[in-house]
Amino acid sequence: MSEEPQHGPEHDGPPQQGPRPGPTAAWAERPPRRPRRTGRRRFLPTWRQLLGTLLLILLVVGGGLIAGYLLVDIPPANSAAKAQSNVYLYSDGTELARDGDVNRENVPLSQIPRTVQRSVLAAEDRDFYSESAVDPGAMIRAAWNTVTGKGKQSGSTITQQYVKNYYLGQEQTVTRKAKEFFISIKLDREASKEEILEGYLNTSYYGRNAYGIQAAAQAYYGKNSDELTTAEGAYLATLLNSPSAFDITAHPENKSRVLARWNYVLDGMVKKKWLSRADRAGMTFPAPDRATSPTGLSGQRGYVVKAVTDYLTDHKIVDEDTLRSGGYRITTTLDKDRQEAFTDAVDTRLMDQLSDSRKVDSYVRAGGASIAPETGRVVAMYGGVDYAEQYVNGATRRDYQVGSVFKPIVFASAVQNGSTTQDGTRITPQTVYDGTNKRMTLNNGTPTGFAPANEDDRSYGPITVTEAMDKSVNAVYAQMGIDVGPAKVKDTAVALGIPSGTPSLATSQGAISLGTATPSVLDMTQVYATLANHGQQRPYTLVDKLTKAGADVPLPERARTTAIGREAADTTTSVLRSVVEGGTATAAQEAGRPAAGKTGTAEGDKAAWFAGYTPELATVVAVLGQHPKTAAQEPLYGAAGLSRVNGGGFPAEIWADYTATVLDGQPVRDFDLQLEPGAHEPGPDDSGFPSATTTPQPGDGEPTTPPTEPGEPGPTDTAPTEPTGAPTEDFPTVGPEDDY
Repeated sequence: MSEEPQHGPEHDGPPQQGPRPGPTAAWAERPPRRPRRTGRRRFLPTWRQLLGTLLLILLVVGGGLIAGYLLVDIPPANSAAKAQSNVYLYSDGTELARDGDVNRENVPLSQIPRTVQRSVLAAEDRDFYSESAVDPGAMIRAAWNTVTGKGKQSGSTITQQYVKNYYLGQEQTVTRKAKEFFISIKLDREASKEEILEGYLNTSYYGRNAYGIQAAAQAYYGKNSDELTTAEGAYLATLLNSPSAFDITAHPENKSRVLARWNYVLDGMVKKKWLSRADRAGMTFPAPDRATSPTGLSGQRGYVVKAVTDYLTDHKIVDEDTLRSGGYRITTTLDKDRQEAFTDAVDTRLMDQLSDSRKVDSYVRAGGASIAPETGRVVAMYGGVDYAEQYVNGATRRDYQVGSVFKPIVFASAVQNGSTTQDGTRITPQTVYDGTNKRMTLNNGTPTGFAPANEDDRSYGPITVTEAMDKSVNAVYAQMGIDVGPAKVKDTAVALGIPSGTPSLATSQGAISLGTATPSVLDMTQVYATLANHGQQRPYTLVDKLTKAGADVPLPERARTTAIGREAADTTTSVLRSVVEGGTATAAQEAGRPAAGKTGTAEGDKAAWFAGYTPELATVVAVLGQHPKTAAQEPLYGAAGLSRVNGGGFPAEIWADYTATVLDGQPVRDFDLQLEPGAHEPGPDDSGFPSATTTPQPGDGEPTTPPTEPGEPGPTDTAPTEPTGAPTEDFPTVGPEDDY
């Protein structure tokens, strides 16, 4: 064969070793490349990345759970299960009380009726027997509700709560919660549901220093746990939600909340078929017994401890569970000498006058509080004759009408708001009103249907605002409240220191002016302390210092605010000075100090009040009527051998005795007042009443015009003669009685 290169179409190009695809064929066999991600898609993870991340998270979480389960053992019972003592100190550092004695008696599950067990399950964990030890879904929901402000929730099963109570502690930390989670899972594998439920019932706190169901049965019903009825068990289960707030004898104002929770428990038992509808329908609320005092908390000490613990928990300084675990040193604002002086004054002026031979004398209760206006410190408190005998604190309970000690709030609101009478006259201490008994009040000239009676159905005819305060004339202040407007009166009351949620404050409408609301003695002391401090309010406090393990626990700031203007506060003070000098509170003159104050009596004479102040001290005293067994409010007619008990009697006398004692030796301070335009302090020449610095003369306090007879029409110069519009409020037709 010739070695010359071959030419021609079939031989052109380099030598070939075999068939070789061209470029087009090679690209055709390769898979097509995906288009590059552009725009925002470049920053989004692919599904492979998402899947990989999810698998990694699952591996980490799973590994963490396995590690946690292996590393966390069930510990021995913690020391907090027996609770440490909290130490309460007077302001000078001397010991006031300790609350560390633990009331606990464990009982087997067999000594707890099945319906009582189930009432606890209905309240706390209805799926206890069928669920696992932990409920992650409930924990997530609880955390979300807490973060979003829907309220603090635990999301814990009964197993978790038992672990927290018995093995761990009450501190709110992630570490404690994690331990609780793993211990609960282990415990659920090692113990039966019955053992866990028994432990939970024996370690839970029910209030009244009662730990466990047996102690609770004794504390609330005076019986053993195996004697509890279903209804009683449901109430004890209700207490687990909030032991302090749901003790209906200590906080009667929370009755509606307690009943709602009690019904929730029983309805839950019906829903779970643990209770028949017929049995449920026949149940009535089982009122608990009168509480007995824990060891070491007799006398005034128990009242103080309860008030201080409520203050700490209500102001979210320490939560109830953490405080109950103990170890705190609490320095209160209370002055030891003033505490003793208050108790001595009540004993001397009131309790020593009572007799076992008079049934009504067994109804007598008392409450008192004293605040330094410039600092807001509660320097003394009287809760009752003995915490071991009368459990409810007379200074902090909110279930008795305040009566006419509310009237200064109405006048202060009138000045603060520049209010006028129905005919457009500016309301001042000298403004004349019609004091006719049962006079129909008017709103824009139209009858409201509200025509309250004066004390003893007495009519006064034309009478100044100051005289009407002296004599506590209902007809005048009922009309003034409508002139100002019930909503504005309420706003002033809240600004001065009455809690906005006080029973009857928002619903009493026209009768709000006559004291149908039921703030506590301590609430009213805050109000009068604000008046004494020229309208500047410093929220009251019961705690000077709080420490645990030597470290200070922060206390909330109590910023000074202007509740009402100085002219409104000082003009009110000028009117209240006249009440002491020549009105219903002349007994307060025994304090020997310039003083201002107001007496009051609740409807049906079930409570008598005196609220008063000097420039340096505001104090309120109430004498209350309560049946010793049923706890029902009772009239005080005939108490201490008197036909009636009114604010100008025992309360004003106690106030004067206490005030004179605690201010003895201190310089006498007079009021420094700045009055509203058109107002002036009354003197003997123009009103018949001397000023606070003069000596009252015989006849002072008599009306400057003769009273009209009951039913006799009086002038109506405070309202137009013709209706000018329809009423804007609904008004009741009766109000609380008043007093001299």
